[in-house]
Amino acid sequence: MKIPSTVDGLEAVLWDMDGTLVDSEKLWDVALHEAAERLGATLTEAQRMSLVGSNMDSTSRFLLEVTGHAATPAAVAEMGEWIRERTSGLFDDKLPWRPGAAEALAAVRAAGLPSALVTSTERSLTELALNSIGREFFDVTVCGDEVDGLNKPHPRPYQLAAELLGVNPERCVAVEDSPPGTESAVAAGCTVLVIPNDVAVHPGERRIFRSSLVGVDAAALAELLGKRESK
Repeated sequence: MKIPSTVDGLEAVLWDMDGTLVDSEKLWDVALHEAAERLGATLTEAQRMSLVGSNMDSTSRFLLEVTGHAATPAAVAEMGEWIRERTSGLFDDKLPWRPGAAEALAAVRAAGLPSALVTSTERSLTELALNSIGREFFDVTVCGDEVDGLNKPHPRPYQLAAELLGVNPERCVAVEDSPPGTESAVAAGCTVLVIPNDVAVHPGERRIFRSSLVGVDAAALAELLGKRESK
């Protein structure tokens, strides 16, 4: 894929979705708490927070195990389907933006930089979310059921996004909110702009923190890459 442009060496921006661009984690809260109740238990806040950034199979398996049920392949699949259907109804409405996210997406697109959406959410739910977010902002989309089980925190989701865009991940900035997503992007070689939401992300290599995406544009993201290279 031909790269349309770069901004001060920045080749692409790779965006997480849930909790980063849209506040959809609150909708996942509803589905996951109801799933636990369906299994005869109550999901604690600590248990719920441990699932931020997790993919569907891992989430289903965890819910079964913490509620005392056998996490057989059939049970995991059934639980996943129930969560998927419940969340589909919630995602079908307009999703709430995180502060500054819509403007940041528009600014990066206006600058001509390639963008990818890199999410642990499955394709069917992501397509619903894109009705709110806007498909026009992304050149490629990598979903949680498209990485052969190598989900975040494995580097494969971000590696695949960079491959599809034809860019070097070390020349990309990823935007994340969760520990698994941050670890995935760092392992892939990206510089990571961390916008914490529900769960704290620990400081570390190639991680730069902001409280929100307000005021973030292509030049600001390129500056983050420059800070990494000046160290």
